[in-house]
Amino acid sequence: MIAFEPMTADSGTLRRAFGCFPSGVTAVCALVDGEPVGMAASSFTSVSVEPPLVSVCFQTSSSTWPRLRDRPRLGISVLAEGHDEICLSLARTTADRFADVAWDSSAAGGVFVHGATAWLDCSLYAEVPAGDHTLVLLEIHGLRADPEAAPLVFHGSRFRRLAAI
Repeated sequence: MIAFEPMTADSGTLRRAFGCFPSGVTAVCALVDGEPVGMAASSFTSVSVEPPLVSVCFQTSSSTWPRLRDRPRLGISVLAEGHDEICLSLARTTADRFADVAWDSSAAGGVFVHGATAWLDCSLYAEVPAGDHTLVLLEIHGLRADPEAAPLVFHGSRFRRLAAI
């Protein structure tokens, strides 16, 4: 018989369990008053083909999501192997997150990180409150992808590499 740890006020146990699931890492970015604004997000997933939707979750305490939510377009960059430092920079809460990040923008204002495995040009489709996070559904309007490029993988609070079999 399997025994489970009870859910307690200590979120560390739950975080460790969540860390058992490897995830890719994305950058969610846009131009705000002519400057790039963005953040790293590992809670990205595909949702629907018709309409084309993806989702990302943001902490309700985020000060960046409120600056991005009303932008006409958001750039989603699926970060690639070797983007470790870019991810760490975009996850910071202080300083210029884009100081050492090479990026481009679209005419509609989405910001995209150079060398990503995929770029998705998106707009806000819906927001759903979800505990201490907001689940954000984004509609895809255009994309570029390089399936041969290795993704940045986050697992157990560390960046990892995929191994070919």
